[in-house]
Amino acid sequence: MGVRLVYETHSVTEDNEAGIATGWLPGRLSEQRRRLAVELGQRRPAAGFAAVWSSDLARAVETADLAYAGSGVPLHVDARLRECDYGTLNGGPVTELERVRRGHVDVPFPGGGQSYRDVVDATAGFLADLRRDHDGERVLVIAHSANRWALQHLLDGTPLEHLVTAPFAWQPGWEWTLT
Repeated sequence: MGVRLVYETHSVTEDNEAGIATGWLPGRLSEQRRRLAVELGQRRPAAGFAAVWSSDLARAVETADLAYAGSGVPLHVDARLRECDYGTLNGGPVTELERVRRGHVDVPFPGGGQSYRDVVDATAGFLADLRRDHDGERVLVIAHSANRWALQHLLDGTPLEHLVTAPFAWQPGWEWTLT
């Protein structure tokens, strides 16, 4: 039967608006973007989901809470859904991150960071648990750009090297069926 997975990125943060690569820092949603998080819950009603999963980073948790708190759908957090740890670039300029991103598909970011392949591995473990625990159900996942790339790599076969260098293209969610 499979799991029907709906993926949404967290709402835009103050850091995003300022051109800062938040990475493993918590980040805060801007006031306008808090409204967009509420609209997520209206666009994708809770009644359609067996569960909502989010990254444990504050911006994803805040998005999930604003969209679904009090809805009755179970809200879960999972550290395997974190953004890539940019090491010394956490909190640095997005322009610098974009300049070096391709070089960190397999090589961790300096200063104790991760590679994008590390994010793929963590996301793969999360997907294995979803398949086991939510077969036949529809779930929503709220996380970050690196997790979306991991899903596109794992489920669509898109090369990771292509994903990390492609221009950002927001859309209202992505959907897959995990078999």
